[in-house]
Amino acid sequence: MISSLAGVRPVGAAQAATKTGNTAAAGGADFSKVLADVAGETVDTLKAGEANAIQGINGQRSVQQVVDAVMNAEEALQTAIALRDKLVGAYQEISRMAI
Repeated sequence: MISSLAGVRPVGAAQAATKTGNTAAAGGADFSKVLADVAGETVDTLKAGEANAIQGINGQRSVQQVVDAVMNAEEALQTAIALRDKLVGAYQEISRMAI
């Protein structure tokens, strides 16, 4: 099963952490920094999608460029929502723990 994941590439902040060697195992990546980076990249992607859509309406971008940008923005938003749901679920699980 793990061999089927050989072609998977890290994305966003995970990719940047891998390139610089700042992984959690090496003790270099701060969780809040990684979350802030991912959030910043998501906002940038959403802004780029919106800008391309406006340029498409004005006739400055092709339909393909607009569709690509909007699809990237949608993917980033869905990833951010999934991450938020996981964080909320983890918080709820921790709050249910007996002290």
